[in-house]
Amino acid sequence: MKKTLLNIALTSSLLTASVASFNASAEEGLGGIEGLSGNVGVVSQYFFRGIAQTTTASASGGLDLEKGGFYAGTWAADVQDGIEIDFYAGYGIETDSGVSLSAGFTTYQYTGDFDSAYNEINLSAAYGVFSLSYNVGTHEEDKDLGIGESDYDFISLTVEGESGLYATFGSWGKDFEGEYVELGYGTSISGFDIGVALISNSDELDVESGKGEESLVLSIGASF
Repeated sequence: MKKTLLNIALTSSLLTASVASFNASAEEGLGGIEGLSGNVGVVSQYFFRGIAQTTTASASGGLDLEKGGFYAGTWAADVQDGIEIDFYAGYGIETDSGVSLSAGFTTYQYTGDFDSAYNEINLSAAYGVFSLSYNVGTHEEDKDLGIGESDYDFISLTVEGESGLYATFGSWGKDFEGEYVELGYGTSISGFDIGVALISNSDELDVESGKGEESLVLSIGASF
């Protein structure tokens, strides 16, 4: 499943999933299309919501289109045994009091034998340094992998200051279970987004040893 990149990798990660960064670097947008932006990035190890997707570095890239609160986009990443390709769309608003709200849908598709597809509804709210996301979805059946259809939900709370420091707690529910904590820092240097994150997950999310682990993840990315 999906990403923990500082906006391309830091997250996850950070307001779920599902929604990448919608920053257009020029008023006309990428290719002269208003509201269109792109991103590329590399992480030392790809985590999504506390679950390691790779054991080595992973490259990614995406495109986003934003028009008056509506957004849509696609994002792809190397997951070693194939490519993860995400498609998402939704609508967001910001109230006069500074509260941001959004609702959308994301589908996670995979080439190769990495996994079967995930489809989920994404809800999020943010105010000041706090952001909350709730996602509910279905993991499709995959007879080749011996995986039956299952339901899941995921909730996360992130606190992020103007300094670039942030902390995220996330928890899986329904047919999935497990929790993780992510502590990190992100900044921009010469047009690049640089990040470092320490991720600690519970036994259920450690698919390698089942004992939980602490992982240090480095990321670099750029938006255009």
